[in-house]
Amino acid sequence: MKTIYQYSFLLLAVLTLVSCRQDLLEQDPTDQLSSSQYWKNESDAQSALAGLVSDTRYLFNRDYYLDGMGEYVKMRGNSFLDNNGNNGRAYMGRWDYLPWGFGGWFDNMFKYCYGAVNRANYVIENVTRMRDQASGSSRDALNTIIAECKLMRALVYFRLITWWGDVPYVDWNVKSNDEVASLPRTPIADIYSHLISDLDEVVAALPVKAAVRGRYSKPAAIALRGKIHLYWACWNHFGWPELDTFTPSEAEAQAAYKAAREDFRAVIEDYGLDLFRGGEPGVCDEPAEVWPAGSKVQGVDMTGKVKKLGGATNLPNYYYLFLPSANGDPEFVFTFEHGGTSTAQGEQLMRDMAGRTVQYSQSWVNPRANIADRYQSTVTGDFCPPMKRMSPSATARVTANSSLNPQSYANRDYRMKSSIMWDYEQCMGMMSLKETGFTQYEYKNWEGPLSVFEENPDGSVTEKKYTTYNILSTTGYVFRKFVRNYAGQDRTDGDFNWPVIRLADVFLMYAEADNEINNGPTAKSISLVNRIRHRGNLPPLTNAMTAGHDAFFDAIEQERIVELLAEGHRVWDLRRWRRLEKVYGGPGSNGYKWYDVFGAQENEYWVNSPSLQYEQCYIFRIPESERNKNPNLTQNKPWR
Repeated sequence: MKTIYQYSFLLLAVLTLVSCRQDLLEQDPTDQLSSSQYWKNESDAQSALAGLVSDTRYLFNRDYYLDGMGEYVKMRGNSFLDNNGNNGRAYMGRWDYLPWGFGGWFDNMFKYCYGAVNRANYVIENVTRMRDQASGSSRDALNTIIAECKLMRALVYFRLITWWGDVPYVDWNVKSNDEVASLPRTPIADIYSHLISDLDEVVAALPVKAAVRGRYSKPAAIALRGKIHLYWACWNHFGWPELDTFTPSEAEAQAAYKAAREDFRAVIEDYGLDLFRGGEPGVCDEPAEVWPAGSKVQGVDMTGKVKKLGGATNLPNYYYLFLPSANGDPEFVFTFEHGGTSTAQGEQLMRDMAGRTVQYSQSWVNPRANIADRYQSTVTGDFCPPMKRMSPSATARVTANSSLNPQSYANRDYRMKSSIMWDYEQCMGMMSLKETGFTQYEYKNWEGPLSVFEENPDGSVTEKKYTTYNILSTTGYVFRKFVRNYAGQDRTDGDFNWPVIRLADVFLMYAEADNEINNGPTAKSISLVNRIRHRGNLPPLTNAMTAGHDAFFDAIEQERIVELLAEGHRVWDLRRWRRLEKVYGGPGSNGYKWYDVFGAQENEYWVNSPSLQYEQCYIFRIPESERNKNPNLTQNKPWR
């Protein structure tokens, strides 16, 4: 990749020798690289860090798949999940991401996380030995590398405790399987303390701004520390009954909310960071138009026929935030880089989000139809009337609030235009790394004919014929977010920096913590949420939205849904807030149904589900393969 990542292939080859198996109890010895062969100078240490970061990236850079476990994103059936030919090895072993039953699917993630932990410990041990023999600027540089390794380890452990609760804590380089063969699970409170202590050290050692892109700085570490504090606060405030070794404490919750708020305040105020393009909405082309009811031209009824396609020449700033051209922008507080063309380190975003018309992409990830109702009005600032899902007809195309009427999408949050496409929207087509011109989307008319009847100045009509976007979607919408609109990179060769934490997320997390501390919104928190809304060209929050703690909490949740769509956050928000039952109806209910834009039922989950099925989504199963090797690894309550 660029800068630091140019070294990653070297260390990945090295780590293949020293840590082939990534299972907790099958770690190969990691002391095989003699210091006489390696670990000789600062360049070796930089190479080691680069390999660690590059390998850790695979645990996080496909997190948009995890949105399939929420209610607004759908995974398309047999999604490929292995990076070595199957794209996404850290999630390997599960072919579907459903909003039900997911707590037993991620045994391999558990193993790969421990692979990353052991790599981090291996590099820390060797660079620490180098540092102890160094002096001056070299010693300072090695201290920074150690801090970045500890940052990677803290990030991975945050994933481990968020998903599995108590897990074995290993902060040394495992040289023999005997060292971990009987390790018990470490209480989550102890791991939380370890992580905060490590991150205190990391924050002190990292620079205010990384000298090289791809390295890490104080704001990244502070933001991660704040997020860990926030989750700890939520577990204590809302409870985590499925982790029956954990006793929540409201005093702990309030202390953690305050620590989180202070960390988020520092990220927001102390380092000169800002939202992408100042948080300004930019410009937004209008959606398509159809001929209104009763329109006749030369005696021919034109009702509901396409009059004008939706524009895609002027897209809002929010769209451009998710293109590689935004890499390095201050909004990206904590990211993982990708290498782009010919590096074998490209991201898979376009391949997963776009259709065949865009560089032969495969559309594994689609927005569900119900996301449309979450985008508020740029006129009122509040929710619009719910979409009417209707069967295709001329009447449906002209009915107010119909999901098939393009004008139902007018005057909506600009993030809607930036994130999804509906009927008669356009995007740039690409084939063989070349632009093929704008392509037009129409649900269930994939690579089919489409006629547009444009009005001429003299009142006559000209019919123009197009071929539609080729995509397989069962929801009615497709993603525009993350889909590049320029040629030159293949579907898996993008070099977009995957955001682990964005500044917009920090704004919203600050507001959440502040709301809990004060039992209601403050002027500062309202201002931060309004800045996020402004990028969607929305008016400020209404008085009703800030009337008290619960109203403001709902406003924060609303912004997290649309702002962070398909970035891997939603299901974890539902879990830490204990909201799965609220969304899906709770045990014994009629379940939750998804409908496409035509009103046809496409999925149904949680029908008459017992409490156990909810519990098994709140905490994941400790892999039985691990427990078979280590009798001291207890199982989580819902999986016993």
